[in-house]
Amino acid sequence: MKIWLDGKLVDEAEAKISVFDHGLLYGDGVFEGIRFYNGRVFRLEEHITRLFESARAILLDIPWTHEEVCRFTCETVAANGLDDGYIRLVVTRGMGELGLNPFLCPKASMFIIASTIKLYPEEFYTNGLAVITCATRRPAPGALMPQVKSLNYLNNVMAKVEAIQANALEAIMLNEQGYVAECTGDNLFVIKNGTLHTPLISDGALNGITRAVILELAAQLGVPVAERSLTRYDIFIADECFLTGTAAEVIPVVSLDRRKIGSGQPGPLTRRFIEAFKTLANTTGTPFR
Repeated sequence: MKIWLDGKLVDEAEAKISVFDHGLLYGDGVFEGIRFYNGRVFRLEEHITRLFESARAILLDIPWTHEEVCRFTCETVAANGLDDGYIRLVVTRGMGELGLNPFLCPKASMFIIASTIKLYPEEFYTNGLAVITCATRRPAPGALMPQVKSLNYLNNVMAKVEAIQANALEAIMLNEQGYVAECTGDNLFVIKNGTLHTPLISDGALNGITRAVILELAAQLGVPVAERSLTRYDIFIADECFLTGTAAEVIPVVSLDRRKIGSGQPGPLTRRFIEAFKTLANTTGTPFR
């Protein structure tokens, strides 16, 4: 496997960062997860824009341009000979001194991995997920801005631990007011009476790239959309529910906290969104060969 690291492609065994890197020491950095299908990187421009916006929000200067990062990403995928897979692009604060001061790190570091990923077993895309509500809350915007896709993911990891310990593959995270924010790594949608509902970004949801794609597809499919505050009750009484994320793509949810959602099977509108997303992802994107 070839890894892009600070300006060059190196073998996986040579892709190393310093133990003094602030990304390792303090989770000080940002990242993107990106998919590619059939020789094209899906929504590359949107992902790299979000990367630079996350970096800007935390005063992290990326020493390459938007266009260069796009090119490096495509070069990395091409170098690994893959047609379909997953990209992890990470920018750290770089090597510095022990201590929190980020301004003692003279230059950011970046690496790009192109590999494969399977977040959930295939049968759950057919039959749907049973999810739980976890006790771990989504951080308040005043503590950690939810729109920054940072390396500080311990909150999400602890929520995932709760899910696993409850024999579930995914968990819904609430904000401090009790409204639904998102899942441990995915955005959430419910369908009620033919309308698609999803939590407000201000309630703690990440402004997901796949989330935005679903909103675009809803307009094409003639499905009305409501972005609003949601509670667990709204999910309990929903007709259908599904999750979206770059790694997860679009996956149905059929129960929450042992309460059946709708018929207890993936619903017809959910299946339409899954098929529409697959078609779009497999026919559009930035070519890397």
